[in-house]
Amino acid sequence: MNRIAIIFLFAFSEIFTASLSTIKQKPNVVFILTDDQGYGDLACHGNPHIKTPNLDKLHSESLRFTDFHVSPFCSPTRAQLLTGRYPQRTGVWHSIKGRSLIHRDEITSADIFKKNGYNTGIFGKWHLGDNYPFRPQDRGFEEVLVHGGGGIGNTSDYWANDYFDDTYYHNGEPKQYKGYCTDVWFDEAIKFIEQKKDERFFVYLSTNAPHLPFVVPEKYKKMYAGIEPGLLEFYGMITNIDDNIGRLRKKLKELKLEDNTIFIFITDNGSSRGAKTYNAGMRGTKGSEWDGGHRVPFFMYWPNGDFNSGRDIGDLTAGMDLLPTLMELCNLKETKGLKFDGRSLVPLINSKVNVWKERSIIIDNQRVTYPIKFRRTSVMTDQWRWVNGKELYDINKDPDQSNNVSFRYPDVVEKLSKVYDAWWEDVYQSTKKKYEIIIGSDKENPSFITSHDLHGGAVWNHDQVLAGKKCGGYWELFVEIDGMYEISLRRWPREFNFPITSQPQVPMDLKDFFYSSSRLSYAAANEKSKKISATQAQINIAGQHLVKHIPDNILGNAGLDYEVTGEGEVTAVNFRLSLKRGSTKLSAWFVNGRDDGDIAGVYYAYITKL
Repeated sequence: MNRIAIIFLFAFSEIFTASLSTIKQKPNVVFILTDDQGYGDLACHGNPHIKTPNLDKLHSESLRFTDFHVSPFCSPTRAQLLTGRYPQRTGVWHSIKGRSLIHRDEITSADIFKKNGYNTGIFGKWHLGDNYPFRPQDRGFEEVLVHGGGGIGNTSDYWANDYFDDTYYHNGEPKQYKGYCTDVWFDEAIKFIEQKKDERFFVYLSTNAPHLPFVVPEKYKKMYAGIEPGLLEFYGMITNIDDNIGRLRKKLKELKLEDNTIFIFITDNGSSRGAKTYNAGMRGTKGSEWDGGHRVPFFMYWPNGDFNSGRDIGDLTAGMDLLPTLMELCNLKETKGLKFDGRSLVPLINSKVNVWKERSIIIDNQRVTYPIKFRRTSVMTDQWRWVNGKELYDINKDPDQSNNVSFRYPDVVEKLSKVYDAWWEDVYQSTKKKYEIIIGSDKENPSFITSHDLHGGAVWNHDQVLAGKKCGGYWELFVEIDGMYEISLRRWPREFNFPITSQPQVPMDLKDFFYSSSRLSYAAANEKSKKISATQAQINIAGQHLVKHIPDNILGNAGLDYEVTGEGEVTAVNFRLSLKRGSTKLSAWFVNGRDDGDIAGVYYAYITKL
């Protein structure tokens, strides 16, 4: 080997070593997001009833953003945290009705971390789409363990999950796990960290707790004995999360990963249950345009970054700031086409106030199919809250938003009104996009679609299915490949294989499980569940309207048109038809042709490219 070659190899080795050293110095990220836990649902924020010793310790050691805002409810918050953009821009402004599907063009934090050499994992709640191309495994996550829909017991969740020993989706496939759901999320996240301890990792640990239904192991109920039902379970669920956070932090320390891991704790909206007892002096709860609906905790701990001494940052910040902040802290390369509405918080962290410009942030609650201007909105600055286009509050003097001063400051109202108008015209252009489930792709075949994502009258949880709540509307689809397709219509999913017209009896070991605003227990559902007296199944897709009879009983071979039980009762009606590549809509019904023509919803459909 000649002298020049040796010099070249030495130089290359030095460059490679330096590059490797840089990679090793990049921090890991563990991001914990809880569901429906408000700012006041922490002992460190003054709650006199709740026990959160591990979160209190994290609070004492962390950078704390004390005026941090997300959306007033779940899916939009998740969209903005993961993209750095207003959630409405991503197509997410509701939690059902096809409006919780994050647009396929959006770039997520998992996409970016993966591109930069990180191992990416999600554990728990996703709620941004259950079908391709919206699933977490389609959006940059390599290790995926999630329940279906927006919570355990949602329509698209595995049937009869009850928080204990449930079946979740591991990398797209159903798999049963032992234990309480929150414990499972942390168990599996810890396993992932142990596997990747010698590499870089980005962990998104998003619990479904303490969202309804209020279900928690018995020992946590006993901690709050004497407190009213519902609240004691709610507090117990939070204390269980707290215990798991302590367990995870201990593991990071044991693995000598604590110092170079950015550890983040945020919640997804205001409190759903605890606010009536303690709300940290704020007005409003989950779903509200008042600060109590969207101001949440944000703790960030990172010893190597000197985020370990306890410090408050009181400037107005938001969920969409998280991703640009992490990109700067982790020195991540940008992805082509990346556009943020948020901004990096590093100047605030470094106390470079002179480069931090005053800003306005806007939140709204659009739990409707089509957005409505001024619907439950707040335009925020460091000093002001302009609410619903009508009321103005000086948040520094009036933190509980009880004194409307709009008449005193017409100039402020005018200024914030212009800010809102410009934002509305800009951001809501994205609502005109299509958010189509792709069928016929080798990424997902069959596609399992549910009434959770119906545009129109969605039915979003299992107790509503049991009660026979009517649904209707359509699914937006994109046919990937020309060819023959089978569309199988069902009232019940395949894992709960009851006949279409049956009145099933739910196992009584689920008697204490209740869900949704109806609070319909499964035990009560056994009494109230509705038998659908359907005689026809109908579909409308790609200009084709097809009808099939539903027989009372099929003896012998059911053929291709039906799926049946061993007793010959029909569990599914199948339609086979040719579809061309392109956009389309699917509507489907069960119809009672014998009596009044009553139309019942199709809660589940399986679409297979043959």
